[in-house]
Amino acid sequence: MSMFILAHLTDPHLPTPGGQQAAAFANKRLVGLMSWRLRRRHIYRPELLATLVRDLQAQRPDHIAVTGDIVNIALPDEFAAAAAWLGALGTPEGVSVVPGNHDAYVRVAAASSLARWEAYMRGDDPAPADGFPFLRRRNGVALIGLTTAEPSPPGMAWGSLGSRQLARLGQFLAEARSAGDFRIVLLHHRPIDEGLARHKRLRDAAAFRDVIARQGAELVLHGHTHRFEVGFLTAGGREIPVVGAPSASATTDVPDHTAQYHLYRIAAVEGGWSLDMRARRCAPAGGSLTEHPFRWLFVPAPAADTGSTG
Repeated sequence: MSMFILAHLTDPHLPTPGGQQAAAFANKRLVGLMSWRLRRRHIYRPELLATLVRDLQAQRPDHIAVTGDIVNIALPDEFAAAAAWLGALGTPEGVSVVPGNHDAYVRVAAASSLARWEAYMRGDDPAPADGFPFLRRRNGVALIGLTTAEPSPPGMAWGSLGSRQLARLGQFLAEARSAGDFRIVLLHHRPIDEGLARHKRLRDAAAFRDVIARQGAELVLHGHTHRFEVGFLTAGGREIPVVGAPSASATTDVPDHTAQYHLYRIAAVEGGWSLDMRARRCAPAGGSLTEHPFRWLFVPAPAADTGSTG
């Protein structure tokens, strides 16, 4: 494989449109709307997101991963606006999307919600069973997209994967390992529990970690926590980076919470891959982004077989 460049952004929280009928808020959305108007709209700034996207596109990555929370309270108009935003970000072939908890804030008919983004959440198989997980192969890199998005009660922001999705994840990881691909797993919720409030956790994170321990992966990317963080999972004695990014539209003076996206440069080397990871960060007032190298790794190729596909 030649050098492959992946850009990762997450949690853009596009602005909630006004002019909605009162009936649309006769549920959890009312709490979310109040939160947006009183607090969140001052934090998640569309002008910062626009600056970030322009910078990202100027880097000409080979692929872009978006790990959820594109909208706020799952209004049909939000999904329509988000579809237009994704169209401006890139083509469905060049952008992979997984949904977050805000994208499943309440139950909404598929035709007026996530179906609008279906082309960005579809694997190389032209007829997936029900969309997730999906597998995309791009120049020696396997991108595996999972959904953790599910409606939850007010005040809750948890997610889950489910046994069927976890079983398919194991199969995809095994297939991609056999093909010699660099495997990247995309999900919204962080799969490591430590330091995360219970109401924000991935409820079957332990089962996810078991699959990774059996099958391995080379990189796991997530959103949800709204901060830059790096953790590790282990498989076959190998450490697997688990990296989260802040909201792509957040304005704050705390660097690890400030709007940014991450660039990953992946290249085949003897015995495995090189992985160069960098953050490109907005200033709170906007303007040019600054680049912050944060890790370079040698990623060894996995053993031929690390266990069952479950």
